[in-house]
Amino acid sequence: MPADLRTCPSDSWGEGLAPSVAQAPLATARWCARQGWPVHPLAPGRKTPAANCEACRQLGHVHTGCGCPSAGRWCHSFHAATLDQRRIDRWWGDNPQFGVGVSCGPAGLIVIDIDAHTTEPPSRDRLLPGIPIGERVNLSGLTSGFHTIAVLAALRGVPSPADDASTLRVRTPSGGLHVWYRARDNSRWQCSSGSSGGRALAWQVDVRAHGGYIIAPGTITAAGTYTPVGAVRYPAVLPDWLSQELERTGHLPTLDVPAPRAVPPRAQQAVIAAGGGRETTRSILTSVLAPVEACGQVMEGAGFSDTLNRAAYTLGGLVAAGRLPQEEAEALLLQSAAAARPGQERRAEQIIRSGMAAGLKRPLYPGSR
Repeated sequence: MPADLRTCPSDSWGEGLAPSVAQAPLATARWCARQGWPVHPLAPGRKTPAANCEACRQLGHVHTGCGCPSAGRWCHSFHAATLDQRRIDRWWGDNPQFGVGVSCGPAGLIVIDIDAHTTEPPSRDRLLPGIPIGERVNLSGLTSGFHTIAVLAALRGVPSPADDASTLRVRTPSGGLHVWYRARDNSRWQCSSGSSGGRALAWQVDVRAHGGYIIAPGTITAAGTYTPVGAVRYPAVLPDWLSQELERTGHLPTLDVPAPRAVPPRAQQAVIAAGGGRETTRSILTSVLAPVEACGQVMEGAGFSDTLNRAAYTLGGLVAAGRLPQEEAEALLLQSAAAARPGQERRAEQIIRSGMAAGLKRPLYPGSR
């Protein structure tokens, strides 16, 4: 790993020369951008974004369609985040009092934000969403996010992210901890608040991802400095167990599964005319799965979702007609989809379920019209 990925402005500056206080935010912003993390200014001494221009502050104005970010202005917080070094030099060079925010989504970051606000816990069902905690469990002493994330990790038989020395961790001025991870793939992990009654990982544990930002290490606010912990200065890949927990608690958006489409008439007639027989069914399977497998020759596009949906619809009709066991049909579809689009198995499963559910309502019987 290159040296500049193992260090950050809080403890290393190029040749080891510490910058002046006025230079520090600019150096931090530059360093973040070199990691591929788009940055945007924070208001002086605060952890909130720098103010919008007067036009963008008008009631009812939204970032969608606003020309300020493309014109090089920092309006609309993380929506204006950039990797452009010239823009960064201008923003922080002219305003050295600005702090540094990182837009998590475009950076491919998932940050576990553990709060240390000692307070009375909520009802048991909100401590670890989706995990029941019986009345016999003694919750005395459980007062912060450090406790709830530790309990969740213990239930899964793994160390708490707060103790994960393999990744970048940043101590907040309030005593909390930001644990930085990077996404393994293109999953659009979503933000959440640990105090929310809706999507949440654990009480007092926020998630910063798409649709949010995180404060860069080394940033100074009126409350104090965001200080890296330990020696690691680069995010590790999001652990599998945390991926599973985030998915379980709704941190992935609902997939846009294409609506089931009818099997083309010629394909229906081929199935109808073929009649029964295991060898005939196997031949039909080969022809139905061939377009899915052919998508593997093209890494992107090729209408993969639609092709897989059509195949699932067709096999659903064969299953409904008693021509093929459903488990076998699903297994064959998943195998073909995985070969064509490795790493997209979860999406493939949803498309297959959707297509087959529709096909099961339209049996393809020999001799039917």
